[in-house]
Amino acid sequence: MTKAHSPTVELASQLVSRASVTPEDAGCQPLLAERLEALGFDSYWLPVGDVSNLLCLRGAKGPLLLFLGHTDVVPAGDSDKWRSAPFDPQIRDGKLYGRGSADMKGSIAAFISACERLLEGGEGLPGNLRIGVLLTSDEEGPAVDGVRAVAKTLCDLTGPIDWCLVGEPSSEQSLGDSIRVGRRGSLSGEITIEGKQGHVAYPDLADNPLHRLAPVLHTLAETHWDDGTEDFPPTTLQITGIDTDTDERNVIPGRARARFNLRFSPALDADGIRQRIEALLADHAEQAEITWIHSADPFSAPAGPLREAVMAAVEEINGQTPRPNTAGGTSDGRFIAPLGAEVVELGPVNASIHQVDEHVATKDLDDLSAIYQAIITRLAQHSPEPS
Repeated sequence: MTKAHSPTVELASQLVSRASVTPEDAGCQPLLAERLEALGFDSYWLPVGDVSNLLCLRGAKGPLLLFLGHTDVVPAGDSDKWRSAPFDPQIRDGKLYGRGSADMKGSIAAFISACERLLEGGEGLPGNLRIGVLLTSDEEGPAVDGVRAVAKTLCDLTGPIDWCLVGEPSSEQSLGDSIRVGRRGSLSGEITIEGKQGHVAYPDLADNPLHRLAPVLHTLAETHWDDGTEDFPPTTLQITGIDTDTDERNVIPGRARARFNLRFSPALDADGIRQRIEALLADHAEQAEITWIHSADPFSAPAGPLREAVMAAVEEINGQTPRPNTAGGTSDGRFIAPLGAEVVELGPVNASIHQVDEHVATKDLDDLSAIYQAIITRLAQHSPEPS
């Protein structure tokens, strides 16, 4: 590994070198706990099953800024397609390459280094701000034993959570051009239709379930679900897979199955979507079965002190005005928003995430750390010491 150019990039490189594929943490969280404890944070280990969850807190009074991140990464895939090994961090042409560099070990490193600049030497923050860091190794996977699980009792340790800054890679073309101030809901379904297997030359002796499944999928794909809302884009549905119990060219299948996902706006709710699709199935395929996975509801918050601090910090550090939006997939922010926190997501450019040769510009990591530092400082100033 080429020598890193800053503490932020050095820490990001150390994290990338740990092959923390969900639900493995591979030593990332102990490393981060050690760094934060040196700054006066208290660590609380909250494991669930095979998942590592870590909460670090500093400060006893005042509003709480919680930084939310995940140390797990998606699998690297075929490592032979990578220019350098996915868990061997390399710096080339001003970019740090490696799985997790952009999603989201770079953001974690940026927040830790921001805290170190503000807190090293034992000096406190101006004002009356508490800082928390919540990390999980189950965001990229099922997301059941991570933040979803610990959120149920999180406030018992933290008290009220005022602001939650999520390090997801929200930027699109350049650092800070886009921030997430909410996310759409996610509802997945799997339809199974039973038929009768047979020879393709004798269709009268068989019952082809694909012929009943096809019009259902066509209708789902063509349905206009809603127009979205002022803050959310319209609901969309994508068919993600179709399979049968045979792949022979001269055999009519006996069973057909299809999977789909909706990302839905607050104009709809999960129960209403389920009812519409189940009614459609009743019209086209009475014997169909459907199973559901409801993994997220839409969430957003009106502009508050956190969004104002993020907008001002980005403008201060790199001179551009972020575009608040609710696009993209889901994030663990969906488990913190119901606790009453204002949630904003700000992180690196997302163009290479989950891809071969994932990377992040080293300058962006340094700038992101400076932005995080400015956010903390602004919120601390927003939280004066009690008179």
